[in-house]
Amino acid sequence: MAWHPNQTSKYLSVELFLLPPPLHPHTQAQTAPAPGPAGPLNFTGILDKNGQYTTFIRLLIQTQVASQITNQLNSSTEGLTVFAPTDNAFTSLKAGTLNNLTTQQQVDLVLYHVLPKYYTLASLLTVSNPVRTQATGQDGGAYGLNFTGSGNQVNVSSGVVETPINNALRQQFPLAVYQVDKVLLPNDLFGAKAPASAPPPAKTPHQEAQTKRQQRLGRHLIILMLVRLRAMRVSWD
Repeated sequence: MAWHPNQTSKYLSVELFLLPPPLHPHTQAQTAPAPGPAGPLNFTGILDKNGQYTTFIRLLIQTQVASQITNQLNSSTEGLTVFAPTDNAFTSLKAGTLNNLTTQQQVDLVLYHVLPKYYTLASLLTVSNPVRTQATGQDGGAYGLNFTGSGNQVNVSSGVVETPINNALRQQFPLAVYQVDKVLLPNDLFGAKAPASAPPPAKTPHQEAQTKRQQRLGRHLIILMLVRLRAMRVSWD
């Protein structure tokens, strides 16, 4: 049987129809890379970004509290709350306030601005005062803070100073950072000290003479008792 040219074109058409469509690299769906794990919180970076916490950052680094906070954020299930005094807050302190503190007292001062738990502004209004800080128990001190206020206004008091909490630099678990416009001076370090006991009043000349007579009389009585004891001993012999 003779092969007709129309049959060839017929089979070619069928083969072309069965071939898969060509791949176009530009139309292929691109698979987005999976997001990597979130890195550790850069606590000092949060402060540095706002640009008015230079002194507090310096103290955090010098006292090594910054690294302590970072470690706790990575391990604590309670979170942390930090009150960050502005540079103006430190400028308002009396001259020599920081320099007169020992190294340990500077550590206590910085730790006093950290609560060992995450608090929102609203939850600070319902706490039981005083609230313990990271400095609580240092050198036997209480180092507590008191919170008062209503509505959206929260005030914090150390017993020496009181200031409103004005701005939340971060309020997301596990870290809350709030701005304060005064350095929180702990009562344990800056509170009024109990006055030293006054020395006894000086004796008058008459009192001095009377004291000396009493002392002489006491010596005479002792001598008299010794003489009598000796006489009794002789009589027994």
